[in-house]
Amino acid sequence: MARPARDRHAADTAPAPSQMPQTLLHELLMLAAVAVAAAMLILTGIGVPAALLLALAPYAGHHLWHLLRLTRMIRRQHRLVPPFPYGLWGDIYRTIGQYQQRGRKGRKRQIRFTRRFREAADSVPDALIVLDKNKCVEWANPAAAVLMDLHWPRDDGRRLTDCFAHPELAEYIDAGEYTRPLEVAPEHNRSLMLSIRVAPFGERKKQRLVVGRDITKIFHLNMIRRDFVANASHELRTPLTVVTGFLETLVDSPLTPEGHRRPLARMQAQAERMRSIIEDLLTLSRLEMNERATNPVVVEVPDEIELIAADARALSGGQHRIDIEASADLFLIGNEAEVRSALSNLVFNAVKHTPPGSHVHVYWGEDENGPVFSVQDDGPGIAPEHIPRLTERFYRVDKARSRASGGTGLGLAIVKHVLNRHGARLSIASELGEGATFACHFPASSGVRRPATAEDTPEQEDDRHGALDKIALASR
Repeated sequence: MARPARDRHAADTAPAPSQMPQTLLHELLMLAAVAVAAAMLILTGIGVPAALLLALAPYAGHHLWHLLRLTRMIRRQHRLVPPFPYGLWGDIYRTIGQYQQRGRKGRKRQIRFTRRFREAADSVPDALIVLDKNKCVEWANPAAAVLMDLHWPRDDGRRLTDCFAHPELAEYIDAGEYTRPLEVAPEHNRSLMLSIRVAPFGERKKQRLVVGRDITKIFHLNMIRRDFVANASHELRTPLTVVTGFLETLVDSPLTPEGHRRPLARMQAQAERMRSIIEDLLTLSRLEMNERATNPVVVEVPDEIELIAADARALSGGQHRIDIEASADLFLIGNEAEVRSALSNLVFNAVKHTPPGSHVHVYWGEDENGPVFSVQDDGPGIAPEHIPRLTERFYRVDKARSRASGGTGLGLAIVKHVLNRHGARLSIASELGEGATFACHFPASSGVRRPATAEDTPEQEDDRHGALDKIALASR
């Protein structure tokens, strides 16, 4: 049965170790023929140099012809296929043919991979856009046309901000801080809500992959949830205030029978706890209304920490040792009430969730990335499986103990939202039996130094002007 031509070519171009001795033998025979021809020419009376030149001319012409032929074939990108010439040039042709065959296979694999990648990218429901180092469109999938009104190849080479005009997009891409997505409503379809993420890639991370995801349903559900929580909490506040007022009156009244005082006191405590939950829910709803902090001012964090520590000592009743390590001249740009709420929540949690006699260390300073506020305790610690869920609403590690301490389960959720509004992040480190550390990492641009006084140096005066500039920019 005859083999297909493709298989014959593959077999003929395959390496043949036994051909090397044949090649050497062929070349030796040619050289022997040259020597014989030169000897015969010398015997006829021709000089030795002339005889050698005449004898070597056919040999050199043979090699020159094959060299020119190979050069022409490579230049014209011809495939080198059998039959190949004998001798050394046969090995050269065969080896180049093998490399050509491998190259063809590699190109076919690359084409198949590229086709599969394109097909997979085209089937993704999210908008995918590849930007070059100049932030111009190199490629986009079909979903980008639906979600972002960006059509490829029509918009090939155009800047993304020209194709998808949005005031916050250019600032988001130029900032280079892509840890948090940008939520925008596209101009061509205001009923959509997109979550845009950017991932740098390529040489020196100069190229960017932009991913636009349709989060309309999730956005509307979150709006419904926020509105429901805010309205329900607001509506519950008034009747609860009335109930609390009557309970307080009954508890303090001398006409209340002694047998009723204990259940009334428990009812008052639970009503107060419910009031705290409602207040925290309203705080969360207010924080969720805007992604950025409003009314930024210079917050004197060292003074706030002193006040919070005093309240924490009162809450502890002197049963905890609380010490402070704070940079006295480091302030923070932010919403004062929100910053105070976040810092106090962390300190009060350390007091509430550690046994009497525990040590609580409060730190305020600066590292290479910006201002840092941390609260460290030597309490029982937190198991690793609980740490990722600590900032969820109403999540408690020990529910019975949390309720006994008066916790609402919303404190860390409030801290997380406050930090998000200030461009900061919360980190939690803990091991069972080793205590826990809660740290707030603020961006470097939010830290300022104490304003200058009469005794300040010129350098401190420059710092003061820089701080005022930062405040002005943050307030815009």
